[in-house]
Amino acid sequence: MVQPANTLPQLEPAPAPHRTADDIRSPWLDFFQSFIRHPMAIVSSIFILLLLMVAIFAPWLAPYDPQTPDWMALGAGPSAAHWFGTDDLGRDVLSRIIYGARISLYVGLLSVTLGMILGVFLGLLAGYYGKWLDMLIMRGSDVLFAFPGVMLAIAVVAILGPGLNNVIIAVAVFSVPVFARIVRASTLSIKQSAYVEAVRCVGAPDRVVLLRHILPGTLSNVIVYFTLRIGTSILTAASLSFIGLGPEPDVPEWGNILAMSRNMMMAGKWNVSVFPGLAIFLTVLAFNLLGDALRDTLDPKLKK
Repeated sequence: MVQPANTLPQLEPAPAPHRTADDIRSPWLDFFQSFIRHPMAIVSSIFILLLLMVAIFAPWLAPYDPQTPDWMALGAGPSAAHWFGTDDLGRDVLSRIIYGARISLYVGLLSVTLGMILGVFLGLLAGYYGKWLDMLIMRGSDVLFAFPGVMLAIAVVAILGPGLNNVIIAVAVFSVPVFARIVRASTLSIKQSAYVEAVRCVGAPDRVVLLRHILPGTLSNVIVYFTLRIGTSILTAASLSFIGLGPEPDVPEWGNILAMSRNMMMAGKWNVSVFPGLAIFLTVLAFNLLGDALRDTLDPKLKK
């Protein structure tokens, strides 16, 4: 039978391409494999996890009550009874450092979280709507940028008064403008993307565009700076406590412990100042190393 001239031969559909394991790899697996290539990131992560465990289980790990003095060992050096020695009131330094981890991590995490929330919100508004709102938010950020971070925190605490909650507010205030600038820059780039324009064309409200399509694209930069900022906040809070603008002097906070050790340093009692200073140094270093590793992992421009 002769096939009609106007009939085209039927083509069989092409077989579906075979997907290998590399094609279906999870982005979390890619992140983990990139992250573990940084040895210092692993060390810093382990140190931070141990520090969190110490802060959580401080009542069980501390050998003594941080406020109870030992009248038989006033200003004693390191010994079997008191591994890090005692201060001038006979309080165990190791116990105060363990309990101080709670306060320092609490101040660092909470203050940076508050600053991040407000900064991300302002950055999204400034980058998405622009015009007078962008100018108002950015000029306000420039005013805050004109002051060094510690000086701005001191000014805020001087206005609000000393206290742990006011230290958190002060540290949060000087974290806001940097988060706002980071998110604004990312928003200006993402809102020009084709998929964002498509979502806006179908009539999606601004709330949906900002929260579902723009905000996720800014999170990598926010996470990196959030990690780096925790170390800076812990150091700033300790500085405020050291000059008497933090919590009450008897509170076992690392900056307070250093402040109480000033007189003992002149008498050669090095242990009361060295050990809390070492705790601050290692904690800030660990968060900075972790932030650098996250930046190298999450930033596609730095990936090899």
